[in-house]
Amino acid sequence: MNCLKKKTFFLFLIFLLSPISQIIAAYDMTAMCDSGKWETECTKISKEECEKLCNDCLAYLNEKGKKVQAEINDTGSKKKTLQNQVSSLSKKIKNLENQISQSKIAIRVFGDQIDDTMKSIDETTVSISGQQQEISEILRAAKEEDEKSFFEILVSSNTLADFFDNMLYLETLGQKNKDILENLESLNTTLVGKKTTLEEQTDQLKNLVIVQGEQKAETDETKKDREYYLGLTEKEYQAKLAEKKDLDKKAAKISSALFELADTEGGGIAFGEAAKLAKFAENMTGVKAALILAIIHQESYRNGLYGGNVGQCYLTDFDTGNGTSLAGAYKPRVMNPTRDVPVFLDVVKALGKDPKKTPVSCWIPMYTKGSPYGWGGAMGPAQFIAATWKSVRSDVESILGKAANPWAIKDAFLASAVLLKKNGGIADPYTAACRYYAGQCNVAGKGYANSVTARMKTYQQDLDILVEAGILK
Repeated sequence: MNCLKKKTFFLFLIFLLSPISQIIAAYDMTAMCDSGKWETECTKISKEECEKLCNDCLAYLNEKGKKVQAEINDTGSKKKTLQNQVSSLSKKIKNLENQISQSKIAIRVFGDQIDDTMKSIDETTVSISGQQQEISEILRAAKEEDEKSFFEILVSSNTLADFFDNMLYLETLGQKNKDILENLESLNTTLVGKKTTLEEQTDQLKNLVIVQGEQKAETDETKKDREYYLGLTEKEYQAKLAEKKDLDKKAAKISSALFELADTEGGGIAFGEAAKLAKFAENMTGVKAALILAIIHQESYRNGLYGGNVGQCYLTDFDTGNGTSLAGAYKPRVMNPTRDVPVFLDVVKALGKDPKKTPVSCWIPMYTKGSPYGWGGAMGPAQFIAATWKSVRSDVESILGKAANPWAIKDAFLASAVLLKKNGGIADPYTAACRYYAGQCNVAGKGYANSVTARMKTYQQDLDILVEAGILK
C-alpha cells in the first residue's frame, strides 16, 4: 500500500471516529463487529442508531488492532521457533482482517452519505422543475394579457376599478416572475454544490474500495507465507536458525582473532598493525579509521610506534594525587584525587595491577595568576583520564566480551573510537577531536583539533593505498 493511499485511508478513519463514541453496553462487540452482524443489525434500527453502532465497532476494532499488533511485537521478541513464526503470521492475518472490517464499515458509512446526497440532489431537481413550470405558467398568462390592446382591456372591464385591477395583475405577474427566477438561480447554485460533494464522496468511496482490495491481497499473501512455514518441520526451521547462528559465530571468532593478534601492552605497534586495529574499530563504531589513527598518533606516538608513550609518571599518594616520575623523582598533581583516583584504583584492581607501578601521564605545568591548574593521570595509548574511561568502559567491554584494559593497545584503539563516536565523530571529526582533548571546543581544543584533522587527511591517503592494494579491508 503506497503512502498516499495509507494517508487517505487513515484520514477517512479519523474523520469517521472523531469523536469516538463509547462502546454500547447493550451489544456484544466481539459477536457484533468481528462476525459482521452489525450489517444485519443496521437493517433493524434507525439510521442514527446504525451510524452509532458503526462508530462503536470502528473504535472496538481499532483498539483490538492495537492489542494484536502488540502481540505481534511480543512474539517477535521471543525465541524464534516455528510455532512462534506461524503464530506471528496468524496474528498478522487477524490484524489485516480487522483492517478489512474497518474498511467495510467505512464503505458502508460513505455509501449512506452518498445516498443522502443523491436524495437531496433529486429533491433539489424536483424543486427546480416545479419552479420552471410555475415560470412557464406566469409567462403564458403575462403574454395573454400583454397581447390585449388597451381598448380591449378597457372594454372588458365593467368598471374603472376592474380596469386598474387588471393593470395591477400584470405588474404582480412580473414581480412574481422575478422572485421565482431569483429562487431558481439559488437552487441551481445549490445543485452544483451538491453534485460536487457527490463527486468527492464517490472518489473517497473508490479509494476505500481500493484500500480494501489491497488489504485483502496482503492478507492472501500472508496466508501463503503461513502455509509455507506450516509446511516446514521444526527440525528444518531450527536448522536454518542454527546455520545462521553458526555463521555469525564464525565471523565473530575471526574478528576476535584479528583483534587478539594485537593484544599487546606497552612498547607500541607499527603502522601496519595500527591500521588494522583502526579499521576494526571503524567497523565496530562507524568512526573513520584515519581519525582514530590521528588521535592515537597525537596522544602516544613515539619512536615510530603507536602507543609508544603511555605516560612517564606513577601515582604514589592516593590522597593528594601526587606521585613520581618513572625514575623516582617527585611529581606533583599526577592525578585528580577526588575525580579520578577512585576510578583509577578500581580499574587497576580489576586488572590485577599495582596502582603505584602503573604508568600514567604527568602533569603539564600550567598556572593562572600564580596558581596551578589541571592534572595529569591519563591512561594508556589513547590517554584516557579515569573519569572519561568510566564513561566508555561498558561500551568497550560489550564489544570485547571481557574486561577492558586502557593500557592494552587494542582496547585503547576501540575505546578511542567509542569516545569519538559519543562526541559526534562520525559526522563531525573536528568537533569530536576538540571534545576528546578539552571536553569542549575552546582555544586549546581547537588547536588540538586542527592538528588531528590535518593528520587525518594524510592517514586517509595511506589507508586508501592499503585498501587498493588488498592489504587492508
